[in-house]
Amino acid sequence: MKASDLFVKCLEEEGIELIFGVPGEENADFMISLEDSEKVRFILTRHEQGAAFMAEIYGRLTGKPAGCLGTLGPGATNLITGVADANMDRAPMLVLTGQGSSERLHKESHQVMDVVGMFRPVTKWAQMIYHADNIPEIIRKAVRIATTEKPGACLVELPEDIAKHQTTVAPIEPRQFRRPVADDKIVNQAWDAIKSAKRPIILAGNGCIRRRASDQLRKFVESTGIFVLNTMMAKGALDMDDPRCGYTIGLGGKDVPAVAIERADVVISLGYDMVEYHPKLWNPGGTKKIVHCDFIPSEVDENYRIDVEVVGDLAHTLWMLNERVDRDGTDGLDFDHSHGALCREKMTEEFEAHKDDDAVGKIKPQKALWDARQVLGAGDLLLSDVGAHKMWIARYYQCHQPNTCLIPNGFCSMGFALPGAIAASFVGQHDRILGICGDAGFMMNVQEMETAKRYNNNITIMIWEDNAYGLIAWKQFNQFGKHTDLAFGNPDFVALAEAFGWNGFRCEDSTKLQETLEASFQADGPSLVVIPIDYEENNKLTQRMGELTASI
Repeated sequence: MKASDLFVKCLEEEGIELIFGVPGEENADFMISLEDSEKVRFILTRHEQGAAFMAEIYGRLTGKPAGCLGTLGPGATNLITGVADANMDRAPMLVLTGQGSSERLHKESHQVMDVVGMFRPVTKWAQMIYHADNIPEIIRKAVRIATTEKPGACLVELPEDIAKHQTTVAPIEPRQFRRPVADDKIVNQAWDAIKSAKRPIILAGNGCIRRRASDQLRKFVESTGIFVLNTMMAKGALDMDDPRCGYTIGLGGKDVPAVAIERADVVISLGYDMVEYHPKLWNPGGTKKIVHCDFIPSEVDENYRIDVEVVGDLAHTLWMLNERVDRDGTDGLDFDHSHGALCREKMTEEFEAHKDDDAVGKIKPQKALWDARQVLGAGDLLLSDVGAHKMWIARYYQCHQPNTCLIPNGFCSMGFALPGAIAASFVGQHDRILGICGDAGFMMNVQEMETAKRYNNNITIMIWEDNAYGLIAWKQFNQFGKHTDLAFGNPDFVALAEAFGWNGFRCEDSTKLQETLEASFQADGPSLVVIPIDYEENNKLTQRMGELTASI
């Protein structure tokens, strides 16, 4: 068969369901082969960056890789931001790029660049196909690496002449394997360290949102009573209604959860990636006793000095700890949970403080997120773009289940939420999907509004409009007492929605926001909700956090 046909058959063998992208002439053979597939669906996007974000969200929600596709040169460079975001946020992904004929790659040639070399820093593995017979090995290896903990992106590049070659080899059948598990002795050491604590606390990271890990975490917390602080990418690892949930940690200032961790004598970090929330912010000087449990060894950092490190499948590690709880019982545990309980109490008060706000003209972030939580069910999905709104979502929007709030908090790229919401619609796990964007982030991939309309994705995007790069203004003001000119103009977003065939809503009355959001979800097809946001609350929050003490 033709090499491009073999390539598609290998993707089918791996269970790849979706490829998002913008094709070019250098991957024409691949696209023709893909058109004949009954198992792999191609979603045509309006920009390669949007395609990469879509593949990222598919990977984060399903744990399986999707593909994002671009041609050589500018098509490949357009992919790279979304690919880097997926790789740092631990989403499995296949990056598929075309390339010029292998006969001209050694010299200056139209649109040719070293794509593999460019992608190496932002992928787990990147490889060009030099021979058609190598395709099964390369695809099998790429998927295996992309899905192995910790997941990430892998690039496969197919030159246009290799795609036309004939080959007689067949796809390699995928074989499942069990991840390595921790040794009994080290788990015993971890359990001894936990039992000896007086004021333990759990720091749950991105690894805890894997479903089996979340299930085992919940059992462990139910038995021991230890409070959990989750990072931004671990929301829902423990149900927000669980009385041991201390909510989200990760803001740069000294927030209430940061005070709770300050009071702890043992920090049990589970699936924690320091790229999300650096240890120097919660453990300056590396003085805390840390029990670290994760799929792979931890990054080395002077502020993260581990006392007991348990390396192996995280769900299995938690299962082993639960076995020890069952064996030893909890009568001998002498834990003081007051730091966690007061953290939960104070944060719950903050969440409810503005739920009845009735301001007209501008809507407070706290009110917007309270209303979003009311219209979204336990299993519905919220996606956050990057900007000032991300800080508010991180603090004020809490979850019942894993993977019901997706925040990019590793690479932190703007432009994430709109294409992400589109991808979530294709996954089909959630009845309602809400993306929240700043006006700046929304405009970075605004062209994907056409994609959402073409596929009639039932999503709602809410824009917090402040006509400026609000997060940069917030940070500059905190540091210098003023900020540079960061203002810009916006289109009439409701008119823009109508031009793209979306349902358009604008709400300036805080008392009407909840019904406006409800109307957007009741409407058929994609909807846009625009609210003028009151970012005067930004500096008020900074001042309040700066005044926090260890009184809890």
